[in-house]
Amino acid sequence: MFNLFSAQIESLSLHRVGNKSKNEPMLLSSQPLDLNDELNGLLKEYFFKSFREKEENYFRFSHEADLEFNTVYESVKSIFEQPSQNHAASQKIAQVLHDQSNHPHIKNGEVYVAHFTDVLLDNEKMDAVGIFKSEIKQDFFQFKEQADRLELLVKQGININKLDKGCLIFNSEKENGYKVLSVDSNRYDAKYWLENFLSIIPLTDDNFYTKNYLRFCQNFAKDVVLPAEDKQQEVLFMNRAVNHFAKNDAFEESTFLNEVIENPELIPEFKHYKVEKGPKYSIEDVSNFDIANKAVSDARKKIKNVIELDTNIQIKMDFINPESAEKFVEKGWDEERQMYYYLVYFNKEQKR
Repeated sequence: MFNLFSAQIESLSLHRVGNKSKNEPMLLSSQPLDLNDELNGLLKEYFFKSFREKEENYFRFSHEADLEFNTVYESVKSIFEQPSQNHAASQKIAQVLHDQSNHPHIKNGEVYVAHFTDVLLDNEKMDAVGIFKSEIKQDFFQFKEQADRLELLVKQGININKLDKGCLIFNSEKENGYKVLSVDSNRYDAKYWLENFLSIIPLTDDNFYTKNYLRFCQNFAKDVVLPAEDKQQEVLFMNRAVNHFAKNDAFEESTFLNEVIENPELIPEFKHYKVEKGPKYSIEDVSNFDIANKAVSDARKKIKNVIELDTNIQIKMDFINPESAEKFVEKGWDEERQMYYYLVYFNKEQKR
């Protein structure tokens, strides 16, 4: 988990990269930007806002031969190890971005390379490097005051409330390719940013396995539990799965299956489904890992725990107290009406 509240910009370099396939030029600034307090605050909000709003999906730098051949990785490493070379390293990063901007759909724009200090990652203070790109220009009005009137001018600029592309590289796990976060608001060219430029791959840590295993379970519930049983059992399965992760520090698959799958006939179905779908979530060979609590909390917020009926009624299950849904909700069939029903037991209505 990261915290950017106390982060400080130690240096910031700004360049412009064009689309190489359109023969658009590159402009490399000769020196870093001079920042004042107002600009510093606005830039930090512009750089960091998208990361605070996004789920923590960590990546790491990679290369098919060796990390030392990944130019962006080597440039970032030089910033961490020799801060006096920050601007020269930023020019190399801009050059790589320009070299990879060779598809007609890629927009030109400004690239910012920042060196941050006092960034918190898992409660440890460290440096970080940010690489950001602004692409989309927006029209805005500017007013010019004359002696007896106002003039209205149309200008173009960057919306500082929305970052187009960016990554944060934390000075952690250097030998494995650092820990990297990435955002991209313009998904049409994601391969260009993640693969061609940064060359980063998902970091397969405990957070990765926790999150992906729960996503896998969610799809198993939808594809197998729902057709085999009903919507109530689909919701209850995910209810039990999330609570199993929440109450344990480590995951062991056989224990999980025995505690979460109540219908023994579904256990072979689960194992077969894992063989078939596991590679999609990179969990095909995974049966033990430490559970990341934040990933469980994030998953709980996203998993749907509502039974929607065609009579415009919804029944919401409680992920915190799963036993209530099993003890106090019954499903049946009404012969007279030829309709299914849910019978809900309670002592009194809760007032909010």
